[in-house]
Amino acid sequence: MKDYYQILGISRQASQDEIKKAYYKLAHKYHPDKGGDEKKFKEISEAYRILSNKERKAQYDKFGRVFEGAPEGEPGSDFQWSWGRPDFDFEDIFRNDFGDLGEIMEDLFGFGTPKRKKDLKRGKDIEVELEISLEDTLKGKEKEISLYKFITCSRCQGKGAEPGTVIKECFSCRGTGEVQQIKRTPLGSFTRVTTCPECGGEGVHPEKPCNVCKGEGRLEGQEQIKVFVPAGVDTNQVIKIEGKGEAGKRGGKAGDLYVRILVKNHPVFERKGDDLYTRVPISFTQAALGDEVEIAILEGTKILLEVPVGTESGKVLRISNKGVPRFSGYGRGNLYVELIVKTPKRLTKTQKELLERLKREGL
Repeated sequence: MKDYYQILGISRQASQDEIKKAYYKLAHKYHPDKGGDEKKFKEISEAYRILSNKERKAQYDKFGRVFEGAPEGEPGSDFQWSWGRPDFDFEDIFRNDFGDLGEIMEDLFGFGTPKRKKDLKRGKDIEVELEISLEDTLKGKEKEISLYKFITCSRCQGKGAEPGTVIKECFSCRGTGEVQQIKRTPLGSFTRVTTCPECGGEGVHPEKPCNVCKGEGRLEGQEQIKVFVPAGVDTNQVIKIEGKGEAGKRGGKAGDLYVRILVKNHPVFERKGDDLYTRVPISFTQAALGDEVEIAILEGTKILLEVPVGTESGKVLRISNKGVPRFSGYGRGNLYVELIVKTPKRLTKTQKELLERLKREGL
């Protein structure tokens, strides 16, 4: 007499969850489609069929066998996957204990829910970096970049076929790009939808492949692409250019180009958002008496800045609308100027005498 508990490697006090987990582990190990022992797998399936059903389990625990329509050791007449659901919830077993059913079935038995069909002809997207100067953010500018990528074959115009020849429907899949495979297991027959091996999922193929691109409809080459960089753009902003990625296969849609902007650091100005920050040195007398000093702005010109009387080192003055143009197109940020009072390290005799007089005056 078979010991179903021993076959599953569990104790007689095992819970239903423990029975389920033990069955899954052994089924994965011994399944014939995974190179396992078919006889052992049937034993495991039989043990689980009995112990997963409360009535059968109680009967087995009491009498050492199960009395039912079908002979012991064979699937019962009430356990026919092909004609109806089994008396245990197969989907519930794997979903609750081991995650998504489709992934488990694919991993365990080699079949599963067909995945959404991808656009196999579409070219890949490309991401590149474009470095610009801070001055380039003042006005929208057109930049040119050179890319080495898949480009459309000029001989066949991307069709993949020699000029004058035709593109034919794939005989194997009848143009669908997919074929069906039937898996037979002890649990029944399952249908799996896979990519057609003849056409690679495209549904068509050229009667005579292009001599230049060998039927691809594209080949590696260099292309000059113009990129418009808008005013106010900042580091890590991405500009998308549709259709400028890699060319699609056999006339498929081209991928997109993503240009990531990198704004170079500036020797004079520091950017924070749309605002600019700079430091301007002034003399002790300019700070004490006030003055007008020339300062540079991002445009490359200079403007006059009024230094208030009694300015302390570190004072920050704001100049409106002299920062970076806002990316939205409305207005500009501000320019913030930090005034740094310089302490002279070398003094002439006359300067020393004047400072001594100021010192005596309490300054």
